[in-house]
Amino acid sequence: QVQLVESGGDSVQAGGSLRLSCTASGFPSSMNCMAWFRQAPGKEREGVAAIYTHGGSTYVANSVKDRFTISQDKAKNTIYLQMNSPKPEDTAMYYCATGLRAGRAVVAGMGPGDFGYWGQGTQVTVSS
Repeated sequence: QVQLVESGGDSVQAGGSLRLSCTASGFPSSMNCMAWFRQAPGKEREGVAAIYTHGGSTYVANSVKDRFTISQDKAKNTIYLQMNSPKPEDTAMYYCATGLRAGRAVVAGMGPGDFGYWGQGTQVTVSS
């Protein structure tokens, strides 16, 4: 069984920086692609960034492309989301996901239904 544990969420001022971490355990073959999603109160869960764990290719949503970076430490089965210059609209619960479903690919976007395993989330609050 795959388990995902997020950490690093905090309250931060706009213009600061924050790094989220997600460590995976369980069946490595399921962790073909790892991703970050976020969900603000009253809004749908949206994809933020993803990384293919074997090849290293990445996807970052246009809304955060110039500010957020996704990376991984394969030896630790951990991915990171570096959040630079966060804005109040980045306030949300951030979730880690893995287990990209067969036939799905992260190219120009991704949705929650593309992934089979989820962490519990870590809260990010950005104040102006």
